[in-house]
Amino acid sequence: MTETPRTSRNPLTLAQVEATARAAHAGQTDKAGRPYAEHLRAVAEGVRERGGDEDQIAAAWLHDAVEDDALSPQWLREAALSSRTKDIVLAVTKRAGEPPEAYAARILATPGAPLVKEADLAHNADPARLAVLDEATRMRLTEKYARMRALLGQSDAI
Repeated sequence: MTETPRTSRNPLTLAQVEATARAAHAGQTDKAGRPYAEHLRAVAEGVRERGGDEDQIAAAWLHDAVEDDALSPQWLREAALSSRTKDIVLAVTKRAGEPPEAYAARILATPGAPLVKEADLAHNADPARLAVLDEATRMRLTEKYARMRALLGQSDAI
């Protein structure tokens, strides 16, 4: 694994990554109106519970940061993070106009990324989270998450 040119700096600790992610998403809420940091924490914990390593846990905290414009791609390139963490974050970052099949293929091709996406989908598809949404949104998201799990070869079990 190669690091960015800034590897002379100490890498960010998980606590620093968490604080960065929480600050980047401050004021942001999920579809149910809950603080977005709750989702980030749940995904990071989901990765940890599934046996993920520090790179994957760090990526879980940052998994939506670039996609949501909470942190820039330049910030990610220059951050004192392992190249593996950066690769995972970029793999799970959706791109405008990208077909789900291409998105899933990129995740599957990136070591460590499928576990992060599995934890993300598990939290997104949590029936308790979905229950507070209107029926049409709940049905649309349930189908969307099931399709992505299928593309990734993940079971329907959450």
